[in-house]
Amino acid sequence: MAGKKSLLKEMKETFFLHPVAAHFSNGLIPVAVLYLLLTLPTSDPFFEHTVEHLIIIVLFAIPISFYSGIRDWTMNYKRVKTPIFMNKIRLSIVLFGLVIAAVAVRLTVPDVMYRNDWLHWVYAGLLLTMMPVVTFLGHYGGKLAGAAKLAAARRKQ
Repeated sequence: MAGKKSLLKEMKETFFLHPVAAHFSNGLIPVAVLYLLLTLPTSDPFFEHTVEHLIIIVLFAIPISFYSGIRDWTMNYKRVKTPIFMNKIRLSIVLFGLVIAAVAVRLTVPDVMYRNDWLHWVYAGLLLTMMPVVTFLGHYGGKLAGAAKLAAARRKQ
């Protein structure tokens, strides 16, 4: 095994917190929306409780993603204020606000999905509105990753 890097050493050299944190939180939101859509026709409390648990996890994961993104932006791009970075920052703040609002509604009105009033639809709307936000965050992140790969390939030539 001499000459081969250990898995831990390789992970230490190639692990980047932001992509992991961003994919984690942004991947849970579509799952929460799926369970919300399953809750609407069935009123199954297990589906609805899953939505609650997922958005609470996302609530705690977003600050890690945001911090690591700002750290990477500072280290790798010297905080240059390009439209992509400004859009990602704005969208992250919007997403965090939506998640805070959804969690606040769900925790203060535990039966919100079983009521037949405006708050039921506000809660569902908050969750559904998160989908385009995470889609755009992923789009802009993909543009950055693609540009970084292109730049690395050019440096090798």
